[in-house]
Order: sequence, then structure tokens, then C-alpha cells
Amino acid sequence: MAAEIVNPRSDAGTDGADEPFDPAFALHRGGKMAVQATVPVRDKDDLSLAYTPGVAKVCSAIAEQPELVHDYTWTSNVVAVVTDGTAVLGLGDIGPSASLPVMEGKAILFKQFGGVDAVPLALATTSVDEIVETVKRLAPSFGGVNLEDISAPRCFEIERRLQDELDIPVFHDDQHGTAVVTLAALRNAAKLTNRTLGDLRAVISGAGAAGVAIAKFLLEAGIGDVSVADRKGIVSRDRDDLTPVKRELAELTNKANISGSLESALSGADVFIGVSGGTVPEPAVASMAPDSFVFAMANPNPEVHPDVAHKYAAVVATGRSDFPNQINNVLAFPGIFAGALQVRASRITEGMKIAAADALAAVVGDELSAEYVIPSPFDERVAPAVTAAVAAAARAEGVARR
Repeated sequence: MAAEIVNPRSDAGTDGADEPFDPAFALHRGGKMAVQATVPVRDKDDLSLAYTPGVAKVCSAIAEQPELVHDYTWTSNVVAVVTDGTAVLGLGDIGPSASLPVMEGKAILFKQFGGVDAVPLALATTSVDEIVETVKRLAPSFGGVNLEDISAPRCFEIERRLQDELDIPVFHDDQHGTAVVTLAALRNAAKLTNRTLGDLRAVISGAGAAGVAIAKFLLEAGIGDVSVADRKGIVSRDRDDLTPVKRELAELTNKANISGSLESALSGADVFIGVSGGTVPEPAVASMAPDSFVFAMANPNPEVHPDVAHKYAAVVATGRSDFPNQINNVLAFPGIFAGALQVRASRITEGMKIAAADALAAVVGDELSAEYVIPSPFDERVAPAVTAAVAAAARAEGVARR
């Protein structure tokens, strides 16, 4: 059934009091962003510097020394936010035009929380080859590429190919932003209960972009074990219906060699991470280990409602802003890109992402509690801490160019 649209033009100012006002449409009228000049053009002298003839000197210098483009254009601080509209929020494949409000939103979050300029690019193709080729051709205009709301498994190949073929950071936020914030919250939850990551066995519901990335990232960070479930149960080596991506995942995860349903895997597990939707039965949550963690991140309806999760878990997190411990990607991607651009990094490495997670966890500091294992996106300490950590990691890993 089509989504109900409630008076999309009701903010236009009619004299009919019977039409309810919808603030979402009012806010979006005309779009949420614009281009703004950073230099004045007040008279012919300004014009001759900002455009012809003065601009020709700068163009000629860049032609002779291409690296000067980072000093004399906005390239070094601008990110392309690229989508094909196939996996937009919880709406699914709604197409490029319908995705633009989300991409604009992403762009203004880059600016507000990271000081990074961003340009939404919604592409009218779902072909992996065409997306890769299009982004490659656009790349000279940007310092980085943020892939957004592209469905799995295509998103994995698109990101891999672009990172291999470009010398600027390429980052699929649905994968890695979610993974970074999840790791930060998990580190603090473990600290709160006097454990380490190595002590924990996690079960992830969802084998799409976020689920796969979280599993791999937690393994990189040293978690004890992690299993991933899709609609047919635990992704395990004994299944003969796995895609290549899930086959690789089966080889990397599930040391305990668990098979069967998500519910059976939760028995005795320390951590539940939900990135799939659906509902986990309460008895399955009750079967988890003492002092367990429930990170139910589906929006708007978490896989385990916090009221249920709090009966059994020591720490509960969701993807919603109206409950404590919101796992929100805006805590990660603005600072990660700001740090990468600051040092002109050629890519975003696993070490840079782990540094971002550690910095994010450290912001909580002595305020750590069951209701506060991850900071608010509006905590002004977040972006500077993540930016500095990512820049330092880029230098340590040899991918920084300044």
C-alpha cells in the first residue's frame, strides 16, 4: 500500500483552517541546502579576481601542478554523497528522486557536525558498472565519496571497486558508520560490566550492508565471537544457499559453529545487535547471558522494545532519539571525513575506523552509565575528538599526504 501523504502543500498558507499543518513538508519546501559564496563580489575588482582574468592564473598553476587543486579550490573539503535510491532508510527502493531529501539531510549533517561541505548526487542507474564509472568521472571535483543507501550486495562491490580505482576516501556509511558507533557503544558497555570485547559473544540480526560490516569490524576489533542471522537463520558453513558475500561471512564468523535460528543462537549470548527489523521474541531475549547487551537499532520499531530489553539486559541501545543510547551514524561520519580530508588521506582504513570508535567511546569518560554508553550527536566534543583521532591514525598508517 502506498504511503499516506498528509496535505503536502498545507504549509503554503491557505485560509482553510481544516487542513492540518505538516512541519516536515514545511521544512523541506525548496530543499534544505544552498550554495553560498565564501568571497565577496562587490565590484569590478572583486569580479576580476574571482572570475576572469584573475582565475586564469590559478587554473594555469593547477594545470602545471595538479596537487594545487587542494589549496586553491574547495575540493579538499567537499564530499560527494552518492546514492541510487535502492535502500533508502526503511523505505527500500524508492528511486533517486525520492532519495534526495535524505541526501540533502546527509549533506547538512556533514556541514553542521563536521564542518565538511557535501553535495548530494542521486544517480539514475542501479548498474554497478555505471555507478562506478560515473563516480570515477566526477571524482576530480571531490575530496571524498560517501556512498549512501545503496542496496546489498551491490554496495560491497561498488565500494571496493571505487576505493581500488580512486585515490580519495570512499566510505559506505550504512556499513561503516553504523559499525563504528556500534563498536564505541559496545566498548563502553563492556567496560561498565568489567569485561573486554574478547569476553563477548554477539549475535547480529541482519546480513545486509550494516550486519556484514558490523560483524567484520567487531572481529577486527577483537570480539570473542560473532554470529550473523539472515531470514533463514544463522549464516553458517553448513548452509548451501549462501551468496558469495554470506559465504565469506560464514568463513570469518561463528567460531562456535552455531546453526539454526536467531532465537536459538541468542541462548547464552552476551550481545544482540539488530539491524534488520522484525521482532525478537521475549523468551529469546530472556535466554541471553547475565549482564547482556541489547542493541536493537531498527527504526522506527526496534527488534526488541526497550521496555522488554530492560527486563533482562544490563545495557540497552536503539536507533531512536527518544530512548537513551542512540546508535546514530552522525556520531561518526562527519568526524571521520573531516579527519581524512584534513590530512588528505588516500583512503579510510580499518585502523582509522577503530580510532574513530575509540575516540567516540572516550568522550563518555567518567560519565559512563547504563543509560549513557554513547554520547549525544549534539555533544560538541564528539566531532573534534573523532577528527583528531582519524587524522592521527591516517598518519600512523601511511595514508596521509599532508
